[in-house]
Order: sequence, then structure tokens, then C-alpha cells
Amino acid sequence: MQKFSANLGFLWPDRPLLARIEAAAAAGFKAIELHWPYDIPAAELRATYERHGLEMLGINTPIDAARGEFGLAAVPGRQHDFRAGFGLALAYARAIRAVSIHVMAGDVPPEKKAEATRQFLDNLAWACEQAPELTLLLEPLNRYDRPGYFYSTSGEGAAIIAEAGAPNLKLMFDAYHVGRTEGHVVGNLERHFDVIGHVQIAAVPTRTEPDDGEVDYRAFFAALDRVGYAGWVGCEYKPRGDTDAGLKWTKALGVAL
Repeated sequence: MQKFSANLGFLWPDRPLLARIEAAAAAGFKAIELHWPYDIPAAELRATYERHGLEMLGINTPIDAARGEFGLAAVPGRQHDFRAGFGLALAYARAIRAVSIHVMAGDVPPEKKAEATRQFLDNLAWACEQAPELTLLLEPLNRYDRPGYFYSTSGEGAAIIAEAGAPNLKLMFDAYHVGRTEGHVVGNLERHFDVIGHVQIAAVPTRTEPDDGEVDYRAFFAALDRVGYAGWVGCEYKPRGDTDAGLKWTKALGVAL
């Protein structure tokens, strides 16, 4: 039986973040996850979600959208900047009582992949030591949405985790990204289950509600039960229209929030 969290980076996009928290609780979600909430004072954000009886899952390390940067952990020559950004994320995560941080790798040209891998491993070793009480998540992004990102497959993420060898480093298994890049979503889930720390869903290829597209989410949810996944399933999709109206996908797939 799945339990679903609301990813407030995408859901209720017509509202400010604190209002999205209220909307998630009103819709029946019991947990939330965020992208980059850093403009909101941590104490205010925590007070808001606690008032609505929600659990706080995780946030992403900072990005610099104005410079076109999508993370720095694997970017050669930017170790100092990554560590400063991770320090910000860690302090914020602790203040809001999050349980995880998605460590964003960043864009890397092919000719620098080997150097970037060494940089990534070094930064991850340091970060895992800084945050022993948190789960650090690695998420490969599909090559269509983010061409040039350091990695795009679940196998690459699992290999980095195996080499790093840190107990608090896990894979973010986003069925949307896996479906876009690799396909065989259930097979990859089963293959990498031992290192999966969080699961996310969206339709493939549209990234909308998970009630259509190439991934059979009834089969995917059955697979989660079969392998014994007991964590949250993050609803990280872009609503086709009104977020609340779009939640009818739960009834269509035979699940409940």
C-alpha cells in the first residue's frame, strides 16, 4: 500500500509556497517535499507544515538558474561553491526537520566526465560526513529534459552510490526520468531496489498526472508492494490544469492519498 507525498515544486503552481502547503493538507496529503524553498524563512515554513499536521521529506541543494546552473556537486573546479551551497541546504534542512537532501550534480561536458566523477565522489564523501542523520539522494535526470546533466540513468546513480560506500547515500528513483531515458521502469526498480531511498512518479513522456502515458502505474505500484518499498511516493508531476481536479488520477489508479 503506497503513501503519497505532494511535491510542491510542481503542484498548485498558481499559489505561493506556504499556500501550497495548506492546499496539500486540504487535499489529503500527509507529507510534502520541496525543491528550493530558501526564500521562505525556515521557521515560518516549519510552523506552517506542522500546523497542518504534515511530514517534511526533503529539499534540493541550491541552483543558480540565472547562470544556467543546475547543481554543482560534479562540476570540476566548483568544489568551494558546492560546499557553501550544501552548507546552506544542510542548515535549512535541519531547521525545517527535513529527512533528506537531493544533492544536485550539475551539467558536465563529456570530455570532463572522468574528472567530474572524481569530483562528485569527493564532494559526496564530504557531504555524507557532514549530514550523518540525513539521507542524501542522487537523482539522474533524463537527457531530453536536461541534456548535458552529469548522469541520466539509474545504473549510473547506483554505481556512484556503490563506489561512495556511504550508508546515508541513496538513489532517488524517479519513474518519469527512468521511463524517459531507459524504459523498463519496473525492471530497473527491482534491479536497484537495495539502494533506493525515495520514489517519485509522473506520466511518461508528458510529466503530467500519472494516469496515462507509457508507464503502467498500476503495475508499478504492485511492484513497489512486491519488493517491499515502505517509503513515500512523491507526486512530482506538472498538473494538466487545476491541481485539485487533477487528483482524480488516484481514483483511476485505485489508490488513496
